[in-house]
Amino acid sequence: MKYSKVFIESLGYELAPHIVTSEEIEERLKPFFDSAGFKPGQLEALTGIKERRYWDEDHTLGKHAAAAGQKAIDEAGIDPKDIGALTFCGVGQDGFEPATSCSIADKLHIGPHAHIYDVKSACLGMVTGMVHVANEIELGNIKAGLVVSCETARQIVNSTIDEINAHKNIDFYKDTIATMTGGSGAAAVLLTDGSLGKADTRRHALKGGVVGNSIRHHRLCYWGLEQKGMPTDSRVIMRTKAQEVLEHGVSLGIKTYERFREELNLPQDKPDKFIGHQVGEGHHQLLYKALNLDRKKDFTTFQFLGNVGSVSLPITTAIADERGFLVPGDFVALMGIGSGLNCYMLGVEW
Repeated sequence: MKYSKVFIESLGYELAPHIVTSEEIEERLKPFFDSAGFKPGQLEALTGIKERRYWDEDHTLGKHAAAAGQKAIDEAGIDPKDIGALTFCGVGQDGFEPATSCSIADKLHIGPHAHIYDVKSACLGMVTGMVHVANEIELGNIKAGLVVSCETARQIVNSTIDEINAHKNIDFYKDTIATMTGGSGAAAVLLTDGSLGKADTRRHALKGGVVGNSIRHHRLCYWGLEQKGMPTDSRVIMRTKAQEVLEHGVSLGIKTYERFREELNLPQDKPDKFIGHQVGEGHHQLLYKALNLDRKKDFTTFQFLGNVGSVSLPITTAIADERGFLVPGDFVALMGIGSGLNCYMLGVEW
């Protein structure tokens, strides 16, 4: 896919207020750690994650996604009525129906003729939403679209800690340790055709990208009801074959990156910067080594935010821009691999 008139107009994000360290999580895992003979510090050593954030116990995803969206709208200086599509892209939702995007659109005063819908693609939800909105802009169907998400980790981490302590089994711990990396946050990406907003806005041209999948591995990560289907008395669980996800994900990433370079006809010295989905140190280290990429060109947030699901890549992009890591003229690769397995790589002229 290639785009000639799609721009990232602005970005917005919300940090969850409660910081939870890996030390605190290990203290809660003490019954299992003692039984297994594990020493403190293992979680940070394995993942590179020092801390992550949680929302208040009483909150909605729509509330925080709308707050991030409002920041993007204010930054761009456009009228919400000019937004032709709003899509919510979280792993979680505020309910089965209506779409969580409806409450967000109402809070943001989006106009009555806009497309309002939810997109789900695990950790790649927001990237998938960006592609859908970009396609509509490129076709001339809309002038602007807002892609938002919010993720929460408190509930699934708490329930999984209880399971780990109850099982006291190392194999079970291996299937659930990835859950301990989860963090919370909200992000928004406002895409336009460049005809709206402030005259002096520094827009970032979305040039295109590629998508790849390896869907035969869809069973490697599962977050949902313990009993398959929609039973009313089932608890929510999360299980991840982390090593297999890593190995097959990197293999998919290699193939997708080769196609990405070919699709956008990139010279050897490009991209200038990389922003990847934030899983943890092991994933980053192996992926960048496999792609032969310079980690100095990479910006990370997983050390302090953990894995914020669909929010991870856009919130990291926003913070990287905010801190001056991304500079005008950079060709930036946005790269994500998510359970499924799916992979997106997008190129942006910053």
